[in-house]
Amino acid sequence: MQTRPLGFTRKSIAFAVSLAVLAGAAAVSLSSKASRTPGPQPGAAPVTVAAVLERPVTEWDEFSGRVQAVERVEIRPRVSGTIDAIEFHEGQMVRAGDLLFVLDPRPFEADRARAQAALAGALARRDLARTELARAHRLIEEHAIAQREFDQSEDALHEAEANVAAQQAALQTAELNLQYTQIRSPVTGRISRAEITLGNLVGSGPSAPVLTTVVSVSPVYVAFDMDEQTYQRYAAQGAAGNSGVSRITVAAGLSSEDGYPHRGRIQSIDNQMDTASGTIRVRAVLDNAAGALTPGEFVRVRVGGAPDAPRLLIEDRAVGTDQDKKFVMVVGADNKAVYRNITLGPVVDGLRIVRTGLQKDERIVVSGLQRVRPNDVVAPTVARMGDSEPGQHPLVAVRG
Repeated sequence: MQTRPLGFTRKSIAFAVSLAVLAGAAAVSLSSKASRTPGPQPGAAPVTVAAVLERPVTEWDEFSGRVQAVERVEIRPRVSGTIDAIEFHEGQMVRAGDLLFVLDPRPFEADRARAQAALAGALARRDLARTELARAHRLIEEHAIAQREFDQSEDALHEAEANVAAQQAALQTAELNLQYTQIRSPVTGRISRAEITLGNLVGSGPSAPVLTTVVSVSPVYVAFDMDEQTYQRYAAQGAAGNSGVSRITVAAGLSSEDGYPHRGRIQSIDNQMDTASGTIRVRAVLDNAAGALTPGEFVRVRVGGAPDAPRLLIEDRAVGTDQDKKFVMVVGADNKAVYRNITLGPVVDGLRIVRTGLQKDERIVVSGLQRVRPNDVVAPTVARMGDSEPGQHPLVAVRG
């Protein structure tokens, strides 16, 4: 039996191992290449597209405000006394001059009688002084009295006339105090409850208690805060310094009402901005003949009403956000999605105004935006933008 050399056997084994290693490396390389080989492209993403609308729109600015009474009066007694009668019902409408409270008048009737008597005495003394002065005139002409006596008679008349004037003022004061026992409403409006009831003694002066309050109901004020940019826009239109503010229309509505049924105008704009909030106080005046608005209520306020103008409208869900930018995906005739930056305006009955970036009738993705990337081919399903048919009535835009 022939024996092979040991060196030859070792070389054969080393060569076989090398071949095995090379084969494994080749297999790994082929596997890696296979994993990097792109598979077939997925199908076009299904999306819903709609054409950009163009419709006439009236643009308004919207704010939140509070109703305020034009006149609000705290009813206080002008004289001290005991409440004898209350002549109103809580919450009723009262007119200027209506009787509200009656204080016990008897002490003031006595003061008036006393003042009348004092005045009568003063008048009698004045008449006597006049008679004495007339007599003194005749005697001085006849040189029957001295000039000193004549002067005394004349001074007595002046003193008597001054006393009459003082007593007349005292009588007038007594009559006023007697009138003040009947407390009447100074304004027309709605009255609150009686804060102090029958039989209570009330005082007068600066610390006099509030008996009730009356607030006017028509017209009413609506106060709200306008942001600086909006104010600057109105100021640029001629409303600076309250010049021309009465031409700015206002509409208001309660939270329980549909739309803005209450109409009015701007009465005034404050004289400085609030540095803390960056807003300025605005006051509008609205008619309230029906009494629907109550002072203190919250209202929605629309201001402005620029003339109708054509505006491009899209649905809010079609808008994407890219950091501080807004964009939409425009789908052309080749069904390819194109990224488009846009500038947005206010909402119009569920649709958003587009200031720049789009044109009328361009198709944009309104549903499935999250599945689309720029330059992707999509499978569009055509829908209508919004719920309203185009070409009907003008819409109203609200800048929130």
